[in-house]
Parts: sequence; structure tokens; C-alpha cells
Amino acid sequence: MSPSTSGVFVTGTDTEIGKTFVSTALVAAAHRAGLRVGVMKPVASGAVRTPAGLRNDDALALMSAVGETDYDATNPYCFEPPISPDLAAAEAGVTIDIEQIVSRVRVRAVQSDWQLIEGVGGWRAPLGGGSSIADLARAVGFPVVLVVGLRLGCLNHAALSADAIRRSGLCFAGWVGNRIDPAMQRPEDNLSTLESLLGAPPLAVFPHGADEKTRSGLGESLFGRLVVVPKNSQ
Repeated sequence: MSPSTSGVFVTGTDTEIGKTFVSTALVAAAHRAGLRVGVMKPVASGAVRTPAGLRNDDALALMSAVGETDYDATNPYCFEPPISPDLAAAEAGVTIDIEQIVSRVRVRAVQSDWQLIEGVGGWRAPLGGGSSIADLARAVGFPVVLVVGLRLGCLNHAALSADAIRRSGLCFAGWVGNRIDPAMQRPEDNLSTLESLLGAPPLAVFPHGADEKTRSGLGESLFGRLVVVPKNSQ
């Protein structure tokens, strides 16, 4: 794939498969390399009420990884119940406006060397009004990184997701394995099958329960595969 200096869109094979676990390692590595990194979790369902308003853990983790302080710019659509975002938005009486999100991405582009946009759920997670995460990713236009949660069933989910990403016309930047199930049988055989199904080796494989040193090293490796550092940032 062609490395991107503008950003990536991170999606996953499902919900709760480690998109943020991988994304925070990646953006932290980019931040340490001296890039001005913009992060966004445009839509999040599953938040807690605080004196400052609703706050989602994934959005806060992304912000912490790069020292971001503007929550509303990072997570413009935040919903309290941990349910599908289209249902959460409807319950709140809110319409998720993809063009408004894209406008915020453009603003961040002026302020950043590189951006990471993290989706919610999987590639076809509905946002309401007939739109989905796939439509949001197409509107943003960044290359797509697929996080594959390594558990029983991941082969089918990964193959379907990768096929859909490629059919969307977007650049499929590659895939990352994340071992979310320590009891998964034949993990290496599954990784080999995934490589065959997806047409490329993984950009990285995160072990289950990876400590911070391991995550940091994998973030550095992933960063090196995805990002070209501008000369004025080195």
C-alpha cells in the first residue's frame, strides 16, 4: 500500500475487539515521533455523565495518548446507552450528520500533520437515516485499517469486512490482529488463514494482555508501516 501522510480510518470486525487498544498505541507512537496528531472518535455510544457532560472511555483514551484537551472536537456525537449508535441517536433525538463530521476532520487537517479517525462497531454499523460507518469512512476518504479481533468466527468477519472495504473504493491499508481471546485454539493457524484470505500479512499482531512496553513497540512498528514523517517534523 502507499503510505499516507494525511491519516487513517480505523474500523474493526465487530464491537469490543480492540480498535481503541490498537489506535492508542499507534497515535502515541506518531506523537512521540514529533507529529501533530489529530484524533477523532466521531460517534460513540456507551458514556458516563460527568460535570462536563457525557464522556466515552474510548474517546478519552485517544485524547490522552496525544495530549488532546478538546473533547467536543474529538467526539461530537456521544450517547449514554451502550447500544447501536443509530438506536442511541434516535433515542436522544439526534441526527448524526456525516458532513458535519467531515468538516471537523478538515479543520483538524489544518491543525495536524496526521489524523486517526476511529469508527464505532464494525464496518457496516448503522448511524441512522440509512447511513453507516462505511459511508462515514468514504466521506472522510482516508485509507482504512481493519482491526481483527482474534477469536472464533474472526475468519468470516474479517473476510467480509475486507471485501466490503475494497468494494467501497477506499484504500485498504492493511489489517491488525488483536488476540482478545486467550483461549482461542490454533491462533497461529488462524493468522495464516487470515493472511491468505485478506491477501497480505498483518501490519502487527497484538498479544492478549500486552504490557505497555510491548504495546509501545508494536505501535512504533505499525506507525512505521503506515506513516511517512514530514521532513519538518523530524
